[in-house]
Amino acid sequence: MLLSTAVCGALAAAGLTALTAGTASAATARQVEKLDRGVVSVHTDNGNLVGWRWLGTDPDNVSFNVYRGGTKVNSTPVTGSTNYFHSGAPNSADYTVRAIVNGVEQADSVHAIQFRTGYKDVPLTPPAGGTTPDGVAYTYEANDASVGDLDGDGALDFVLKWQPTNAKDNSQSGYTGNTIVDGIRLDGTRLWRVDLGRNIRSGAHYTQFQVYDYDGDGRAEVAMKTADATTDGQGRVIGSASADHRNSSGYVLSGPEYLTMFNGQTGAAMGTVDYVPGRGTVSSWGDSYGNRVDRFLAGTAYLDGARPSLIMARGYYTRSVIAAWDWRNGAFTRRWTFDSSSSTNSGKGYDGQGSHSLSVGDVDNDGKDEIVYGAMAVDDNGNGLWTTRTGHGDAQHLGDLDPSHPGLEYFKVSESTSQPAELYIDPASGHVDWSLAACCDNGRGVAADIWAGNDGAEVWSAADTSVRDESGATKGREPSSVNFLSWWDGDTSRELLDGTHIDKYGTSSDTRLLTGSSVHSNNGTKATPSLSGDIFGDWREEVVWPTSDNRALRIYSTPAETTTRITTLLHDTMYRTGLAWQNTAYNQPPHPSYHLGGGMRTAPRPTVYTP
Repeated sequence: MLLSTAVCGALAAAGLTALTAGTASAATARQVEKLDRGVVSVHTDNGNLVGWRWLGTDPDNVSFNVYRGGTKVNSTPVTGSTNYFHSGAPNSADYTVRAIVNGVEQADSVHAIQFRTGYKDVPLTPPAGGTTPDGVAYTYEANDASVGDLDGDGALDFVLKWQPTNAKDNSQSGYTGNTIVDGIRLDGTRLWRVDLGRNIRSGAHYTQFQVYDYDGDGRAEVAMKTADATTDGQGRVIGSASADHRNSSGYVLSGPEYLTMFNGQTGAAMGTVDYVPGRGTVSSWGDSYGNRVDRFLAGTAYLDGARPSLIMARGYYTRSVIAAWDWRNGAFTRRWTFDSSSSTNSGKGYDGQGSHSLSVGDVDNDGKDEIVYGAMAVDDNGNGLWTTRTGHGDAQHLGDLDPSHPGLEYFKVSESTSQPAELYIDPASGHVDWSLAACCDNGRGVAADIWAGNDGAEVWSAADTSVRDESGATKGREPSSVNFLSWWDGDTSRELLDGTHIDKYGTSSDTRLLTGSSVHSNNGTKATPSLSGDIFGDWREEVVWPTSDNRALRIYSTPAETTTRITTLLHDTMYRTGLAWQNTAYNQPPHPSYHLGGGMRTAPRPTVYTP
């Protein structure tokens, strides 16, 4: 679509760059990161695969030259992809890439990140362990991570959550060590360390952190729930430094709760407000001992269609409350609050519908994002959009799963033994297109185009014995894992990521493509990486695991050449916000706003601008 004269004028007046893209569906340009070329060099026995980003702000007809040490290595400009295999080169070869725009070669890109042994290590320094009041000693393990350009240099940095070895599920009593969060450059330089303190319990459901450039200043901020005795990256304490609100069971069921926006470059707390909603009466969330009251979710959404807003939520087994915040000019402003138990929503079936994660996307094609919150959805304006009344679930996937059907589709599983085990839903209306009969607590479910023999995505779950298509028909053997996903090899079908390995689905068996070396997965039986997504290089996805000794984040990038050219997924805002909420509770993989899979149409270009 063409941007209107008014939109282009407004962007120009703000000093921003707009891209005119013929196939984008958004009504207005969306703010995205101003990224560098993200060049990588992945060494194999036969040479180096050099990959780089096709940015959303690049022209449609841009081409590229690849240079090693200032000498061009490609004979003709690279036009059909954003990778180039340099045969016979050593792992130390130094590469840059130059874009060619309207026949004119541009300046050198950043130098390639070298994956000399197939992976790249980001050095870490674990926090010192400690002992809880009941005498239990603990150390720290590297847990979930996210990315954002913390210092505005165009390169993505890591935000890493350190979890103590005595972290607890909400259902488990006992003290925990503090949750620690680091901002880290790719070379291992630690920009800051935030200690959330004794009054934030540690576990998968307590700290959902969002990393995003909310105010459009070109640097990512970090948003987290905080409390008395949280210490920011500059050593300043939020609230009371001495307060200890833990009860004898280790739960924190009293004391103030805050929402803080941290400076991504310095870790300084820039603004703190009361967390919405407050806990109120603990038992009103479903139990009296502290399990359901402290179930938190978080995300990022373009609620106005142009700029990102922060989503912070509480509760899903009974009452669910979702608050949308804008961070502008150094201050929080609450955009809206959805409460399933409010007078507006009471009795409409929104209670008890949340999942252990959430999804964000424009489900009704109005150019603005909605929040798909388990078996219900909330519109961009904070009003309830629909509910299926099918209850809580552990996993969900929102994406363009069926390319023959306009818009997005939604697949989820159910925990309740009285509800359908799987549901395939039209997320614009909440209509259940098909479902499987109730059977059990179905703890896993995945949707992805893993097999080119079927148009669109396949879906499968832990409670099923087959892989199914968009109509629910069985298509063959169930994959070996029901966990995570990765675009890893050279084709557009997605691969299976589980534990510390990646497999290719096959109709008779799966093929191992990668096994991580001396690394560990996270989050118990969920067996998830710290992060997986299109972080560097072309559109394929990197996977990040902590090393076994927690002394590094080990990043793997694909060594497989591809002939497919797609704009970096970081500039597809549905995928980018999915990467941001990936760490939320039970981690789920991101999905782009369009169908990326076998037999796909030419991928659309995004309509975006950069600060």
